[in-house]
Amino acid sequence: MNISVEISMYPLTKDYESPILKFIEQLHQHPNLKISTNTMSTQIFGKYEAVMGALTPEIRAAFMAEPTTIMVMKIINADLTPEK
Repeated sequence: MNISVEISMYPLTKDYESPILKFIEQLHQHPNLKISTNTMSTQIFGKYEAVMGALTPEIRAAFMAEPTTIMVMKIINADLTPEK
C-alpha cells in the first residue's frame, strides 16, 4: 500500500530553522521515499512500511535533539505524488 504524509515540524526554540533543516536532510537519506518540501511542510510518498519505518527513528532523533518540538502530520492511504 502506498501512502502520502504531510509533516510540519515546530521546534520551540529561537534557532528553529536548523532542527527543521536537519530533519529534512535526514529524511532524504532514505532512498525508497519521494520527498517534496515547501515553505509550509514536507510531503513524503512511498510504501507504508518504508515511510513509517523512516519517520519513526527520524522523529525520535528530532525529539531527542530538541526536547520541546511539535510534529503535525496528515497521512492518507493513497499516493498523492504531484505530477510534474
